[in-house]
Amino acid sequence: MSEPDLSRYRSAVHASARYVAQQMVMKPYFWSALHVHIHGRSHLESLENPLVVIANHSSHLDAPLIFGALPRRITGNLATGAAADYFFEKKAKGAATSLFFNAFPVDRKGMKGKKNRGIAGALLSDGTSLLLFPEGTRSRTGAMGRFTPGAAALSISRDVPVLPIALVGAHAAMPTTASVPVNGRPHVHVVFGRAQTAAPVENAHRFSDRLRRYILELHDTTARAYGMPTQEDFRRAAALRKAAKDALATTKADKDRKADTKKEKEGEEP
Repeated sequence: MSEPDLSRYRSAVHASARYVAQQMVMKPYFWSALHVHIHGRSHLESLENPLVVIANHSSHLDAPLIFGALPRRITGNLATGAAADYFFEKKAKGAATSLFFNAFPVDRKGMKGKKNRGIAGALLSDGTSLLLFPEGTRSRTGAMGRFTPGAAALSISRDVPVLPIALVGAHAAMPTTASVPVNGRPHVHVVFGRAQTAAPVENAHRFSDRLRRYILELHDTTARAYGMPTQEDFRRAAALRKAAKDALATTKADKDRKADTKKEKEGEEP
C-alpha cells in the first residue's frame, strides 16, 4: 500500500487560503449569528503541536466554533477528521470541507474497504495536530454518545497530549435538522479543558472513557452556571420523546387491530 500524500495538510499556501476563508467568511458569519463565549484559554498557553483535539459532537457548528476559538498557532495546520461517506462523496462538498477545516477522510463504522486507514496516525507522526470527534457522528438529541477509542489510541501511540473541549448550546443553536443557526443569536460556549495524557495503567479504552467523563463534566458545569440543559436533561428529554412516540405507535396498533377485528366479524355475518 502506498503512503498517503500528506503535503497539502502542511502546505503554507493551503494554510494561507484556509486562514483567509476562516477569518473573512466562516468566523464573521457564525460569530454574527451566535453569542460565542470562550472559557479556559489559560489551558492553551503551554500547548505545542502536535496534539489531538477532541470535543462532543451535536451540531455542524462544532468545527467552526473550535477553529474560531483556538489560536492560530494551533489551527494553522490543524487537520479535521471528517466522515468520508458524508463530506467526501461529492467533490464540491469535499473541497469546501478541505478549504475551511483542512479535512481528511475518516471511514466510519460499517464502511467497506477502510481505504483511508492510517492517515490520522501519519499526520500526527508528521507533526500535524488533529481535530477528532470521538462519538463518530453528531448526536441527534444533544446527549453525548459513547466515545470510540481511536483518538485515545492515537494519543498513546504517538505520545501526544489530548485537548478536551466541551461545546455547550451548539445543539440547540443548530440542531441536526437545521441547515443554518436558529434565529435570535443563541448563546454557545466553547470550554477548553486541561490537556490530558494517558496514565501508565490506562489502555486506549480506559483513557477514552476518562476523556468522555471529563468533557461531560466540563459541559455540565458550564451548562448549570448559565442555566442551560445538562447532559442528563438531554437524556431525559430524549427518553420522554421516545416514550411518547412508542405510546402513540401502540395506540395506533391497537386501533388498527380493533378495526381489523371488526371487519372480520362483519365479514362473517350472514
